[in-house]
Amino acid sequence: MDAATFLFADIAGFTALTEAHGDEEAADLVAGFCRAVQAELPAYGGVHLKTIGDALMLRVPDPAGAVLLALRITHELMSGHGAPAVRVGLHHGPAVERDGDFFGATVNLAARVSAEAGGGEVLLTGHTAALAPDLDGVRYEPRGRRTLRNVREPVELFAAVRQGGPAGRLAIDPVCRMAVDPERAAGRLMLDDTAYYFCTLACAGEFARHPERFVP
Repeated sequence: MDAATFLFADIAGFTALTEAHGDEEAADLVAGFCRAVQAELPAYGGVHLKTIGDALMLRVPDPAGAVLLALRITHELMSGHGAPAVRVGLHHGPAVERDGDFFGATVNLAARVSAEAGGGEVLLTGHTAALAPDLDGVRYEPRGRRTLRNVREPVELFAAVRQGGPAGRLAIDPVCRMAVDPERAAGRLMLDDTAYYFCTLACAGEFARHPERFVP
């Protein structure tokens, strides 16, 4: 079995996005996301294995290339006002191939790591980070040992972070989880001295009616 890095990339908060904006707009966002990711794959030697709902399963031979691709997916492909938050999880190891698909513990672990990531985050196992230790402009931040579903032992996780990236980040609509430029926001509401920005008046109205659903 040949080893490779397996990535799962998806839109964080996709269910909330669908509920707020409807199935058609959500489907259009997923289609655009898939096209953008697939256009990047040749530069990293990557292969799109399959799409599962809003998630893409990718395979990249080199761990360093996989980390750089993951950072590009989360921070550059879908960015700016009205963009969804994207998360990526990855793990390097062997897998069994059957008719162009891949199976095994490596693939399962990559999927579990992805589920732990938040929007805009690249998470990877300590094993994978050790295989790509000196990436220019990238640092690894420890996220501790976590117990993952159907994984026997806790797994050490790290977040890959770009050094010297943009100082500011756009606000996140608490209802649909879309990025919002405060200067272009359709609405703004204050709650407990915190400002919340919204991509549409519908999201602002939903928040005003049920703020407890969206604020911890």
